[in-house]
Amino acid sequence: MIAMNDALPIQIGRRSAVPTQRPVPMHIVLFGAGHVGHALVRLLGSLPCVVQWVDERDELFPDETPANVQIEATDTPDAIVDTAPPGTYFLVMTHNHALDFSLAARIMRRRDFTYFGMIGSKTKRVKFERRLIERGVEADRLVEMTCPIGVDGIVDKAPSAIAVAVCAELLQIRTRQVVAQVATQKLCASV
Repeated sequence: MIAMNDALPIQIGRRSAVPTQRPVPMHIVLFGAGHVGHALVRLLGSLPCVVQWVDERDELFPDETPANVQIEATDTPDAIVDTAPPGTYFLVMTHNHALDFSLAARIMRRRDFTYFGMIGSKTKRVKFERRLIERGVEADRLVEMTCPIGVDGIVDKAPSAIAVAVCAELLQIRTRQVVAQVATQKLCASV
């Protein structure tokens, strides 16, 4: 096993030994244009990602969004799940539990996403797990669904605090992915 500091060089000052090739930006599909969605989009606007922001309620979207955010006002948000590229980071935080479940079931049918997180409580997770199993999702795959979302230890429920916790979690996942890629490259180069 490679330690994290063995896999990625440490940057000191403005120069480092970090390879010039940067990872592809995260492709994030964010379902929900409520308060948390708005707070999250403000933060995601400054991160290395492309965001599809999806909601049925067109009137909730702001007039202006960061350059890396594409608004998808649609009556069929489920269809967006099917057209998302492999490696997508899915975030579900709609105003409707039935829609959340429909999206969850559709996302779990895929086997090529990087992350699937859903806003909610541990109680919501237990209910959704039971219903997903009833609809044919293998029990061992339920670990691929993160609910509640966000890094541990942040208990503040303000939309901006939730957004910070979620962005931190996405960046942790992204870092683990990059570390794994670097380790694989080193292994292949040594063979």
